Amino acid sequence: MNYYLIAGEASGDLHGSNLLKGLVAKDPDARFRYWGGDMMESVAPQLVHHYREGAVMGLSDTIEKAGKLLENLRECKKDIIEWKPDVVILIDYPGFNMKIARFCHSKGIKVFYYIAPKTWASRSWRNRRIKKWVDRLYIVFPFEIEYFESRGIPFTYKGNPLLDAVDTYEFSKPVEDRYIALLPGSRKGEISRMMPICMEIADKLGCKLLIAGAPGRSEKDYQIEGHPNVQLLFGRTYDILKYADAAIVNSGTASLEAALIGTPQVVCWSTSKLTAFVARKILRVLKNVKYISLGNLIVDRPVFKEFIQDDFNVTNVLTELSRLCGDNRYRSEMEKSYEEIRSRLGGRGASDAIALAMIDELKQNK
Repeated sequence: MNYYLIAGEASGDLHGSNLLKGLVAKDPDARFRYWGGDMMESVAPQLVHHYREGAVMGLSDTIEKAGKLLENLRECKKDIIEWKPDVVILIDYPGFNMKIARFCHSKGIKVFYYIAPKTWASRSWRNRRIKKWVDRLYIVFPFEIEYFESRGIPFTYKGNPLLDAVDTYEFSKPVEDRYIALLPGSRKGEISRMMPICMEIADKLGCKLLIAGAPGRSEKDYQIEGHPNVQLLFGRTYDILKYADAAIVNSGTASLEAALIGTPQVVCWSTSKLTAFVARKILRVLKNVKYISLGNLIVDRPVFKEFIQDDFNVTNVLTELSRLCGDNRYRSEMEKSYEEIRSRLGGRGASDAIALAMIDELKQNK
């Protein structure tokens, strides 16, 4: 079968690469074409477009890059029509991928959506569109089961693929010194907003700050000049998390990865004033969404601190890092909660199970 996959950011590239491995193993005659990144390209060579050329964060970034996004949409639609896939598999990245879902539906092309849009947190109106344009949703969080079931959206849940990514990784220590890890995100916008405050924090730390550079980014995206105790490494994110005394993590997939690896963490998130204003309006309506981090959402309580917008400041982060590094009881409680997060995600093998479920779905409808 011919599979066309679309991932628009680093986390989608990770999940897309593991899904590709599963599809290759379960469908030896599979042919692929995809939008993604380096990790997907390491599995299959048919990369059409790298995600770093189009990743955006929030409303203001979307407005700024509207022209490029429209150009990418036109290119993607044209490529899908010319290649004639059996199925288009959309991976997260809903701002772009929902438009592709609508297009494919209009052309009679089957659509699977892997890593569901987070409509339980915002933009619940997308549920109507998912139900109309997507043939099957593949969800990865246990709390999504009841939510999508109640909306009448066909879905499959086979666990979370991050367990496979973490548990099969071969760790090695990245540096000999003690350090605090910094994962400032993968999009250029979120990195540029995280770095100034984190460099102030670095100047006040009593140890090294080791930055996990994101795939698709370059050294110039990080502002580390003049900070001798700061080091930037690429391609070592899991190693950096594993051996850190604690981690400062931008909200997203990385915070869940830190929990699965077992790294004490504080989550920090900052965006433009326009995006923050819109987000606050949305969250006032969605009163059931109490956290921005996946780990906290999974167990429905604050396992680790979240500093958002104005609360993300030097004083708050340094105070929390001091507690994470110096309060053994506090660390121990966090580690116990990490075990609960891991348990709720189920066992390993999600990527292969999802690949097999997709293949079975396609065979049944041929």
